[in-house]
Amino acid sequence: MKTARQIAFEALNKIERDKSYSNLTLDSVLYAANLSKADNSLVSALVYGVLERTLTIDYSLSRQLKQPLKKLKPQVLTALRLGTYQLLFMDKIPQSAAVNESVTLVKKNGCAFAAGLTNAVLRAVARDGLVLPDEEDIIHFYSVKYSFPEWLIKLWVESYGEENAVGIMESCAGRPPLTVRVNTLKTTKEKLVSFLADDGVTALSVNNIDNALNLEKCGSIENLSAFNSGLFHVQDGASQLCAAALDAKPGDTVLDLCSAPGGKAFTCAEKMENNGRIIACDIHSHRLALIKEGANRLGINIIDVKRCDASHFCEDMPQADRVLCDVPCSGLGIVRRKPEIRFKASAEIEKLPELQYSILTNAARYVKKGGRLIYSTCALNPKENEEVCAKFLRENSNFEIVDISSVAPGAYTNNKTVTLMPHITQTDGFFIAAFERRN
Repeated sequence: MKTARQIAFEALNKIERDKSYSNLTLDSVLYAANLSKADNSLVSALVYGVLERTLTIDYSLSRQLKQPLKKLKPQVLTALRLGTYQLLFMDKIPQSAAVNESVTLVKKNGCAFAAGLTNAVLRAVARDGLVLPDEEDIIHFYSVKYSFPEWLIKLWVESYGEENAVGIMESCAGRPPLTVRVNTLKTTKEKLVSFLADDGVTALSVNNIDNALNLEKCGSIENLSAFNSGLFHVQDGASQLCAAALDAKPGDTVLDLCSAPGGKAFTCAEKMENNGRIIACDIHSHRLALIKEGANRLGINIIDVKRCDASHFCEDMPQADRVLCDVPCSGLGIVRRKPEIRFKASAEIEKLPELQYSILTNAARYVKKGGRLIYSTCALNPKENEEVCAKFLRENSNFEIVDISSVAPGAYTNNKTVTLMPHITQTDGFFIAAFERRN
């Protein structure tokens, strides 16, 4: 049977090799491994920890190696990173175990030649402890301390100020809360808290978000009777606030153009008291199946799914009272959930605003006179957010921006738009703008 460290080793290699999302890869390997609860927790801590601290770890390793890290075989580098993370950030693991288990990993994975190197480097890391560069170059210092690329730190400092940039980076360490939305079609928040307590789960109210709960000690969501009974769905507070900004009413027609996996559509349906019509769209059929499955579990029957490309006009789509386009984005606001996102190339992100703008302008064509249009991203990047909205307003005089600052008290606001920052709102990083079509 494979050890927890071997499984973490394989997961990290797969994420690096395939550029896959950490959460999906981790779910897959843990499902296949069938480990104990304690070993599951160790694998998760190692994988997410190494990804979150890669630049910090690599800085420590570089101080002990004569050759560049890129010259190492990928398996050796992964073992060294795992060992270094345990030495520098996991106090409960003995140094000898961190070193010896990493040596075992290189031996068992075709790199026995590097056993001596691994042993010597990790012992040196253990001796020196966590070392950071001089603060004279503050961006480089932040990059090593918080493990973010320098281009991204500069972006956040220039866009939101140094204090907010540091706050965002600090909020990305450790696991984020598990936030859920009460299904008000079936229960109340108070009753759900009681049901969850019967299963040994602690549920805490979320400030400033109605019917939102943070769950603690819940284990696998799918094993909870309240989940299988459709009493809640998993949804971060930022997405719940986005649905609140849409302000859908009973009897409305709502289009959710980039809907999968459907959380915002579910919340809107609950706010609409399951009365009206929601068309949930996605370009992938298998993702539409997830929406159907979720709606059935929650007892929602006003959601129709439709396969379509949100950037192209669909002739048979009805005019709607409310249109939501939560567009594809860089994901720079959800780094705490997918730590590998921080290592995206800046050039990869620069081409996104063009697609985002095309989706927004297409979405506008479906809005009734007097109707509301929401543009949102899980990005903390003005080029994907405020600049797209400013261009839309310049080129679409039949729309005006709506002040939605009251939806998220205390959030960062700019020209009536809302930017949710993890260290301020305790949600994912998120951007929301609302437009109304003039009568």
